[in-house]
Amino acid sequence: MILEAVMLQVKNGMEKEYEEAFREASKILASMQGHISHELQRCMEVKGKYLLLVKWETLEDHTVGFRQSEEYQEWKKQLHHFYAPFPNVEHFEKIHL
Repeated sequence: MILEAVMLQVKNGMEKEYEEAFREASKILASMQGHISHELQRCMEVKGKYLLLVKWETLEDHTVGFRQSEEYQEWKKQLHHFYAPFPNVEHFEKIHL
């Protein structure tokens, strides 16, 4: 399992519109092969800051299966105009201790 973590900064005053758009766009994410789960969390200290966490079965499910799909083009169209600056996506794997 891979955890995708993205810190998102939404343009000032667009938070409510973003959350509504994300609710719709999340249906795209949930339909993708390898998607396990996702959650969006709102920062309590910084207005417009969100944390997106997505669990994928493999790294390639995200980087190839999702990012190179037609569905990703729709995801971009629905959400990318909200971000300033554009977010940096990172992937993590669990360490078994």
